[in-house]
Amino acid sequence: MAAIGNTNLTLIDLAKRMDPTGRMASVAELLSAKNEMLDDMTWSQGNLDTGDRFTIRTGIPSATWRRINQGTAPTKSTTAQIDLACGALEARAQIDTKLLAIAADEGSLLMSESKAFVEGMSQKAQTALIYESQATNSERITGLAQYYSTVSTATAASAANVISAGGSGSDNTSIYLIVWDAETITGIVPKNSKAGLDMRDLGEQRVLDASSNPFQARELLFSWDLGLKVKDWRYGVRICNIDISDLTYNAATGANLIDLMVQAVERIDNLGAGKAAIYCNRTIRSYLRRQLMNKSNVWLARETVAGKPVLTFADIPVRRVDMLLNTEATVS
Repeated sequence: MAAIGNTNLTLIDLAKRMDPTGRMASVAELLSAKNEMLDDMTWSQGNLDTGDRFTIRTGIPSATWRRINQGTAPTKSTTAQIDLACGALEARAQIDTKLLAIAADEGSLLMSESKAFVEGMSQKAQTALIYESQATNSERITGLAQYYSTVSTATAASAANVISAGGSGSDNTSIYLIVWDAETITGIVPKNSKAGLDMRDLGEQRVLDASSNPFQARELLFSWDLGLKVKDWRYGVRICNIDISDLTYNAATGANLIDLMVQAVERIDNLGAGKAAIYCNRTIRSYLRRQLMNKSNVWLARETVAGKPVLTFADIPVRRVDMLLNTEATVS
C-alpha cells in the first residue's frame, strides 16, 4: 500500500511509533516547545458572539481651587468603548482507516497523533499571543508585542511601560512582566464558548487524496477560539531590544538584565492586582540562572513550589516561553 503526500499519518509514521513488540512506543516530543504563559493566563468569557466589548477610561475629571462666592465649573471623566474580536484557530487530522486497522492499539495511535496536534496548536496560539496583529491579518488576534510596540510616549501611552535594553539590529529578544486578571490583562473567549482547546472526533469520513481519489479516514477536528484583552496596559511591561549577541551572564557587556527587570517591576503600580509572572525564552533564562551563582545577587532565587524548583525574581516567578524569538527587530 503506497502512502501519498505528507499531510496525513503514513505507514512510515506508524512504524516509527512502534516498539519492537509491535505496540505503540512512547513519543519523545523533541520539537515541542515550553510555553508556560499558557499555563498562567487567566481567561474571561466575552460579551459578544465574536469576542468582547469593554470600556476603558480615557480621561479623569479636573479639579479647581475655589474662592468664596465663586462657583466651580463642572467636569467629567471620559471613556471609550473597544470591540475586540477573537480568532478561530483550527487543525484537522485525517487517519486512513486501513492504518488504524493495522495498528496494534488504535486508541494509542489516535492519542499519539492528537498529542502532536495539541502541541502544534499551543505553539501557534502562543506565537499569536505575542506577535500577531489583527490589523495586518483580520482573522487573527493582536498580541502583546503590538500593544507594547514603541518606546515613544508621543506615539502610544503604553510606551511608558516599554523599556529598551539598548540593542540594535535584528538579533534582539524581549522579556515581559504581566499581571494577569480580568481587569488588567487576560485571555478572552467568545460569549457562550469554553476556554481552551477543543477536540472533536468526527468519525469515519470520505476524504480525497492529492489526486482527488477518495478513501475512508478517521477525522479529528481541533479548534481553539481565543483572543487577548489588554484592558489596562499599566499592568504589563516589555523589556525590548535585548541584543542576544552582546549578552554576558555577569553583565560585563550587553544588557544588564537584573537592572532592567528591577525597572520593570517598579513600573507596575500594584503587583497584587492579579497573578504576576515574568516571561523570557530559554536563552535569557539560562543567563538568569547563572546569575544565581553571584553571591551579591539579592533579586534572583530558586524556590520550591509543589515539589518543583521555580526561578523567581523579587518573588515573581520567571517563566519560560520558547516562542519568544531571538530575532526581533529593534523597537523604536
